Amino acid sequence: MTKAPLHEERILFKGHPAVIGSVTRLMISVFTLGIGALWFWLKSINTQYLITSQRIVIETGIFSRAIETLEIYQIDDIHLEKPLNQRIMGSGNMLLITRDLSAPKILLERLPIDVRELYEQMRPCIQEARFRFRVRDEENPREFS
Repeated sequence: MTKAPLHEERILFKGHPAVIGSVTRLMISVFTLGIGALWFWLKSINTQYLITSQRIVIETGIFSRAIETLEIYQIDDIHLEKPLNQRIMGSGNMLLITRDLSAPKILLERLPIDVRELYEQMRPCIQEARFRFRVRDEENPREFS
């Protein structure tokens, strides 16, 4: 993962999905006497999210690593998901609807922070990046008239 952010790039979130981010995972961990928790930990520690004011980088994999990068101006819409079992554990999901042909939907699961707060930080960054790169919304051509 890139250690130094680009010029004027702010890190909004850097971390892993929550290991036990829902009540369901907690129950599985208890009923399997910790084996489930070990599996969840292994999957979580091998997934890294980096969300900055300019891009989103998702790095996954145990033995071989896959890196998905999305420039933030390509995000068209963000759906926040805070199911009850995740709200109890303090995590949430963020579904990104993008213009990227290789990844039209990206799900950031079990973010261990307030996803609404993260969304509010991302929103002006997306708007600024879309303006800077002159991205026009095809559905609403009057947006930049």
